[in-house]
Amino acid sequence: MKKITTLLVLSIVLFACSSKKEGNMIVQGQIKGLKKGTLYLQKMKDTLLVSVDSVALLGKDTFTLTDNVDSPVLYYLTFDGNTTDKRILFFGEKGVITINDQVKGFGYAPKITGSKNQAILDKYNTVSKRFQNQRLEFIKKDFDAKKANDLDLLKKLEVDYKRLTRRRVLYTTNFALTNADYEAAPYIALTEMYDASLKMLDTVNYSLSPKVKKSTYGKRFQEYLDNIKEAERKE
Repeated sequence: MKKITTLLVLSIVLFACSSKKEGNMIVQGQIKGLKKGTLYLQKMKDTLLVSVDSVALLGKDTFTLTDNVDSPVLYYLTFDGNTTDKRILFFGEKGVITINDQVKGFGYAPKITGSKNQAILDKYNTVSKRFQNQRLEFIKKDFDAKKANDLDLLKKLEVDYKRLTRRRVLYTTNFALTNADYEAAPYIALTEMYDASLKMLDTVNYSLSPKVKKSTYGKRFQEYLDNIKEAERKE
């Protein structure tokens, strides 16, 4: 009886292992220094963040997670389900994606390879951070000018800030146009072109390849434009 019970338990374990789903996207890598904890692969479904796979790390710091990707979208790699201060955001797509990081400063500067859309997003973010830093400098200068009641400087800062905004919009528009064959393009347009003109948004949308237009972010971008146009018609 004891042997039968042992065999039954072993069969259940083997079945559980063999039945683990295998998707068309494999996320693998190493979190140096992580000896105990659980990594979750998560993504947005409607308005909820759902876990699609997980792995418990007990004494090892390497991992493999999978999911089926119909359309490239952003995924979260979270440590113990904490999505606020311990997470890695990356563009998921078909194929093998490698993510290497360390438990100290998890999510701060991960190395991600294997995702073409992520590579494009990384390239955009490099320049975008420069614009963000310049914007922070303007905010500080504006604060100091108001404190000193320097009206001439305030007027100059206002003009310079508008120029900075235009440069950022033009750069983002051109970047999306240049990468119109990738799903990162409509994602960037959705999240970074909030102060662009409708003409610029339409130009980006028109340039998207048929494949990208049918993607998750391609459809959302189209809906975004339709809503803007509908709102303008009602005014």
